[in-house]
Amino acid sequence: NDMPYHVSAWHAIMNALGANITLEKMKQECYGKSDEVIERIFPGRFTDEEKTKMSFEKEKQYQQDFKPSLKLIAGLERFLVDAHGAAIKLGIGSAAITFNIDFVLDGLDIRKYFDVIVSADDVINSKPNPETWLKCADELEVSPAECIVFEDSPKGAESALNADMKCIIITNSHEQAEFANYRNVIRFIDDYNSMSAGDF
Repeated sequence: NDMPYHVSAWHAIMNALGANITLEKMKQECYGKSDEVIERIFPGRFTDEEKTKMSFEKEKQYQQDFKPSLKLIAGLERFLVDAHGAAIKLGIGSAAITFNIDFVLDGLDIRKYFDVIVSADDVINSKPNPETWLKCADELEVSPAECIVFEDSPKGAESALNADMKCIIITNSHEQAEFANYRNVIRFIDDYNSMSAGDF
């Protein structure tokens, strides 16, 4: 669960630039690509080059803060091992840049379980646009109807809905009530201890 660290890093950077934004408001705005986040808070203020530099500084701060807490969600490795052994295709569709995905996958030694990785660097339109999940399904060579997405944010669930994919929500950063409008949500979990590859 790294979202609080993303929010905290953005919160510090935005307020250092004079945004005077609350942590709760920053949480609401913390979705999509980094340049989109900056543009929502400071419309028209920064050049693309400046936004790229700010984004890199934010990612460095995020990794520095999150590294001591980097660990797998309970039950995840067992679930990945079982799913991989059952020949279930696994893909990552993330709004994070490759730099951050590599940090997590290699830091936790779980890259070997995934067949496909789609990052923010690989798409034009970020979540809630369905491009990330549709690209992931295409590269896995499966139809959207065959996919089950694991998400932890409302924008992610909306992206899965827009891709016509079912969704399981990990409730480690948002409350169940925040997903009330997403008819594609089929289950809520606190961790992966309640999940089994046999469920699929």
